[in-house]
Amino acid sequence: MKRREVITLLGATAAWPFAARAQQPAMPVIGFLNSASASASEHLVQAFRDGLSEAGYVEGRNVAMEYRWAEGQIDRLPSLAADLVRRHVAVIVTSGGNVSAQAAKAATSSIQIVSTIGGDPVESGLVASFNRPGGNLTGATLFAYSAAKRLELLHELIPKAVIIMALFDPSDPVVTLDRESLRAASKTLGLHLLFANAGTVSELEVAFETVDRDRPDGLFVCANPFFNLQRDQLVGLAARHTIPTIYPFREFPAAGGLISYGSRLADTYRQVGIYTGRILKGESPADLPVVQPTKFELVINMKTAKALGLVITAGLISVADEVIE
Repeated sequence: MKRREVITLLGATAAWPFAARAQQPAMPVIGFLNSASASASEHLVQAFRDGLSEAGYVEGRNVAMEYRWAEGQIDRLPSLAADLVRRHVAVIVTSGGNVSAQAAKAATSSIQIVSTIGGDPVESGLVASFNRPGGNLTGATLFAYSAAKRLELLHELIPKAVIIMALFDPSDPVVTLDRESLRAASKTLGLHLLFANAGTVSELEVAFETVDRDRPDGLFVCANPFFNLQRDQLVGLAARHTIPTIYPFREFPAAGGLISYGSRLADTYRQVGIYTGRILKGESPADLPVVQPTKFELVINMKTAKALGLVITAGLISVADEVIE
């Protein structure tokens, strides 16, 4: 072989890897839309990544992420969702309540959406049914958590209670469902319910001023993305106003709150990660059933109970999934 032919062949061989790389498809991009903040959601994002990894996708290796955080300002969600649509992401993942899912669904009918869903997704119009969602959205819901059960647990914790205050975010579409459930449960338990609304940090302060004025025996905190974002403030206010409080998720007693009962947020985010991976592989949200929670956990913070002068019964401790000393 002539020297010129050898040089030409070597040059062509050296170019092969570059040509192969140039022909590789672009890495798919997931748009992650959340009504809260990155700092408040760090462990939940990790749970999502764990589920995504189970489905065969690892951020930075074979999938990229575009994060959009509303920082509790839900009026920003439509523009953030629209930005992800302009970015031509492969899938949009929404979390932090139904408002995030609704913003994404309003922004696109063609990009697939996987959501954590706070209430009944059928009643809110997000899907056609639990088993066959139809359209471009599916996900995992916290819908099956029992507000009535949490009220029962609060009554068991403070059996002499007569008045319970329930704290809601009036902007949350799940409010009506929770109010109806609590009203029915309070009649059965012989409790008088007071309702307080708070959708901003300043309104939380005002709500706890109402606690001082009306002196309820206990406080019921509704499941809500804004309250999750403000959990440290809520826990601090409950301690300052010395009122026994039950919360929807373990993150609250982990932060110093008294007691929680509800489904595991981390499990929901992990399932959303699994579904996202399956959709990236070609499955359709229309055919993926909305997943409902099957495990609920009771968490008690004994240090907080002691600070409030409460005696936790052996029966309650025996059924707790976690007791924080």
